[in-house]
Amino acid sequence: MSIRSLLAGAAGALALTGSLSLAASPAVADAKHPCFFISQWQGWHATNDHTIFIRVNLKDIYRLDLSAGSQELTWPGTYHLVNVVRGSSSICTPLDFQLSLSDGHGFQQFLIVSNVTKLTPEEIAAMPKKDLP
Repeated sequence: MSIRSLLAGAAGALALTGSLSLAASPAVADAKHPCFFISQWQGWHATNDHTIFIRVNLKDIYRLDLSAGSQELTWPGTYHLVNVVRGSSSICTPLDFQLSLSDGHGFQQFLIVSNVTKLTPEEIAAMPKKDLP
């Protein structure tokens, strides 16, 4: 195999890798799996032990449905929501979340996100103000 064909193959592989990384970026998210970067997450509020609402940027709200909830989620000011980032910092699916609930003194409870839904502006407007993150 000549050096020219090796270089052409390497260039093709790099081009393919670049296009795959673009497909996973939040800028190219589809309607079913809207994406955001973890650094855009600004706050959270749990309305019950199985539902967390998070604010992304200033205007977007996402609902996180948990497969197994925690009553401690609804105790205001007592617990912190922690998300560990492993790999990419973009959040697109429930598998991208590594959530746990912590009191900051050694207690930690892991939470499994089963569904992520970006709310429409109409759904956000219909939410009681006390439930907004």
